[in-house]
Amino acid sequence: MRQAGWLISMGLTVAFLAACDRITNSPHAAGAEQTNTFFTAFEERSPRYIDPTASYALDETPFTYSVYEPLYRFHYLKRPYEIVPRIAEAVAVPHYLDKAGNKLPADARGEDIGEAVYDIKIKRGVRYAPHPAFTRDANGKYRYHALTAAESANKRTPFDFADPGTRELTAHDYVYAIRRLATTRIKSASFALMAEHIVGLKEYGERIAAVDKELRKGVDPASRDLPFLDFRQHELAGAQAVDDYTLRIRLKGKYPQFKYWLSMPFFAPIPWEADAFYAQPGFAGKNLSLNFWPVGTGPYMLVEYQENRRHVLERNPNFAGDTYPCEGEDADKAAGLLADCGKPIPLIDRIVMAIEKERIPQKAKFLQGYYDVPVTYRFDTLLEFDFDFKNSEEVAQMFRERGVQMPRTLEISNWYVGFNWLDPVVGKGDTPDQQIRNRKLRQALSIAIDWEEFVRVFESKAAGEPAMGPVPPGVYGFRKDAINRVVYDVVDGKPRRKSIEVAKKLLAEAGYPDGRDARTGAPLVLNYDYQRALTPELKAEVEWMVRQYAKIGVQLEIRATDFNRFQEKAEKGSLQIFWWGWFADYPDAENFLFLLYGPNSKALTGGNGENSSNYQNAEFDKLFEELKFLDDVPRKQQVIDRMVAITQEDAAWAFGYNPYAGTVHQQWVGNVKPGPLVNDRLMYMKVDPVLRAAKIAQWNNPIWWPVAVIVLVLMAAVVPAFRTWKRRERENAARGLAIGGAE
Repeated sequence: MRQAGWLISMGLTVAFLAACDRITNSPHAAGAEQTNTFFTAFEERSPRYIDPTASYALDETPFTYSVYEPLYRFHYLKRPYEIVPRIAEAVAVPHYLDKAGNKLPADARGEDIGEAVYDIKIKRGVRYAPHPAFTRDANGKYRYHALTAAESANKRTPFDFADPGTRELTAHDYVYAIRRLATTRIKSASFALMAEHIVGLKEYGERIAAVDKELRKGVDPASRDLPFLDFRQHELAGAQAVDDYTLRIRLKGKYPQFKYWLSMPFFAPIPWEADAFYAQPGFAGKNLSLNFWPVGTGPYMLVEYQENRRHVLERNPNFAGDTYPCEGEDADKAAGLLADCGKPIPLIDRIVMAIEKERIPQKAKFLQGYYDVPVTYRFDTLLEFDFDFKNSEEVAQMFRERGVQMPRTLEISNWYVGFNWLDPVVGKGDTPDQQIRNRKLRQALSIAIDWEEFVRVFESKAAGEPAMGPVPPGVYGFRKDAINRVVYDVVDGKPRRKSIEVAKKLLAEAGYPDGRDARTGAPLVLNYDYQRALTPELKAEVEWMVRQYAKIGVQLEIRATDFNRFQEKAEKGSLQIFWWGWFADYPDAENFLFLLYGPNSKALTGGNGENSSNYQNAEFDKLFEELKFLDDVPRKQQVIDRMVAITQEDAAWAFGYNPYAGTVHQQWVGNVKPGPLVNDRLMYMKVDPVLRAAKIAQWNNPIWWPVAVIVLVLMAAVVPAFRTWKRRERENAARGLAIGGAE
């Protein structure tokens, strides 16, 4: 009976395994693929800043643009890009005043304009997502603004508080946000530039620094708990609430590009209650701050934050509502992009982002169907998949069978190698003679880096066209014929990179013949900072860069870090040569040329500017001051042409390349239109959970028959052995009985 029972048990096991079709390799909870949830990956680390005052990196946009609502947005479907209202009732047309405060006509000359005044009406009835910062008791007092240590001891997230509240958005919240750009508590990348434009903001920043210094008296410098800095108590002339639904912003002179800035998180509303709530003792140590738990009026709210592991956004129940657009380009209707015209958005209930530190598992999970999009905030992912598609018929067939979608567009961005102008070797130089030598060194290095080879060798992630200057294609001011004559000769009307011999000659004139210091004989060793840890896939790219410098005898020392650490070094001005890129905030050359504007220096403004090279050129800066006031007229093109020529001669950057771009998504993802400037895209996208579940089951159906065969083979081997063992047991027992009987 025991033997028979054992055999029956083994048989049942085989039958179970053969019949079982449950998916066992899913990274998601059972059944999650059948819900209205969007799954995507997140690379390397959690974002450094979600606080909208500081956020300015691409990997932060899925959060800031989903949670917060700036005044304007870019239309999701229209190209060329068009600014449209988001919280504002309309895109405001400024009125102009002269320096005496008298009203000017709309077509007044830029130099005659003393102030540009924007009166922006905001929508009524917009409410914040539920949050304990707004909760009041029966007496109208804020319930959670003065917690004792015991009351907050077990509170780790805003969702640990039992009774979240809300309130209506007002123009005062935008005023508070603009004032907060001057904060000394975090780095605001927009402050330096906005201080040049918003009336009184520069002086306001100095005043706030003094106020904060007074508040910190007696506070341990190492303490993360700082007294509440209440910006309501400090007026700013350039930002005022005319009434609860009218925001007035005053600019110094004319700045046509300002409308684009009003589409960014810097100009998202911040309720003072959230600032006060997070300023409570002990909260900073538990990461209870706007940098981890944002408070906004947007379509989503951040409900889960597992640092460097997983982030989850869920539909904001208080979202005022918006609808899917009904207009776009001519081809959008045929592409199905207008099918949801007029429907309430967002169309997805939940967004789950899981950290992926390596591209290979990220790709594998996408091809298994577990990610709807490999990553939402990068448009160079397309290049990797496109490379795989073109170089393997087997992969191409898989993509076709699985319906992988790869729409592409023009990326308004650039990648470059930057030179730190504060560095004594590759920077500006302290004396006229040193400035000439350093410039020749930068020119030699720029010639040596063969970007044509780079985009060819690293096509999987760097497909594009070598750049001639800081202004990329796709923006006003770009000229295809503005060939960089420092780096290229023109042959038959086309650019041809200068020879290495030219680079070596420049290097010798710079004081480094054959890559050695002419005075000391020491080899020239330069430090190259790379903004990511060197995974195997990135190592080849960095080693290629080392070989480019070696062609002229220059040694390159690699200093690779994660992006957060890289940003810290940039803020301190401790980089020498570095790899960086810029994705357009708005389609205007000014948005790229401001990266080289002297007063916008990152190191010299304590991290508040975006001139990461700390580039300084008096003529360039003067032209930039003029550019800021120009509409799209012929003079603007002339100014841009001269500014580009200056940066080419100075070799401010080794200009790198302008990439192609696009998206990769599954067949069940809808309403996808690549648009590098459209950062609130998640609210428009949709998924078909039924189709997704079916495809995941099809692509990941477990094959159990090999297991069943193995079990049967084991049974075939074990059963005879078991029988032999039982026979011997019976024989031994019988022998024992016989001996016992004889005694």
